[in-house]
Amino acid sequence: MVDVDEFIEEAKAEIAEEIGDKHAVIGLSGGVDSSTAAALAYEAIGDQLTAVYVDTGLMRKGETDEIRETFDYMDSLRIVEAQDRFLDELAGETDPEEKRHIIGEQFIREFETVAREVDADYLVQGTIYPDRIESEGTIKSHHNVGGLPERIDFEGIVEPMRDLYKDEVREVARALDLEEIISERMPFPGPGLAVRIIGEVTEEKLEVAREANHVVEEELEEYEPWQALAAVIGKATGVKGDNRVHGWVVAVRSVESRDGMTARAQELDWDTLQRMQSRITGAHENVARVVYDVTHKPPATIEYE
Repeated sequence: MVDVDEFIEEAKAEIAEEIGDKHAVIGLSGGVDSSTAAALAYEAIGDQLTAVYVDTGLMRKGETDEIRETFDYMDSLRIVEAQDRFLDELAGETDPEEKRHIIGEQFIREFETVAREVDADYLVQGTIYPDRIESEGTIKSHHNVGGLPERIDFEGIVEPMRDLYKDEVREVARALDLEEIISERMPFPGPGLAVRIIGEVTEEKLEVAREANHVVEEELEEYEPWQALAAVIGKATGVKGDNRVHGWVVAVRSVESRDGMTARAQELDWDTLQRMQSRITGAHENVARVVYDVTHKPPATIEYE
């Protein structure tokens, strides 16, 4: 386990040294990784940092309002409304790796636009060690590592937490006095709900995935999972009222893990599973089925794409 106090001082010194008297932007998603990186960078360089939250349209229910309230102490916080741009870029794409690369490139373009406006030369990211391992191997690209485009209009990228695991990031977040809603927050993928949708990302699938994920996080809070999620994985026949429907299949997943490198599916009681399926199928007229994923990692990954 990392010496938290020592790490914080070294990370702040590294950020200050790399950026010097110039300016930087940081992509702030509201997850524990980017939030902790933002807090470190803000303490290190203060007003030289502009935190940028990009509303991609791929976020969880209520995410943007939560970010606005949690980080209002940062005077330079920018909230960028980019839903249409991301969905336009993703239109028609079904390949998981291509979707990640599209999202990674669009994020960079959004950050570059803000960087030009505030005259920033550096990009700070909340990349952590498992992100690098999975992207450098053959598992999947992370939007902030393997998903980055070849052309990046920044003098440099600063990744102060690149050698930390998720549990170590949480320790740093607590030491920085970040609110519990951040420090204990369940992991959420950088590409957002796009990797919880098999195939093309559409507004209807996003609507289903967003509501289903909200239900899952609420219902499974008492189980204290490392990560819990819902994914839209395809269509199947169902019955609603007296009508046959060819509706969406939603897969629920809940796992225990230490660092995300391996994970075990949680055992959930039958009443909890039934309550979730009832809420999810009732939330959208075109949801026909809910299934529970019992696969560990490996052989599965935690996310679906």
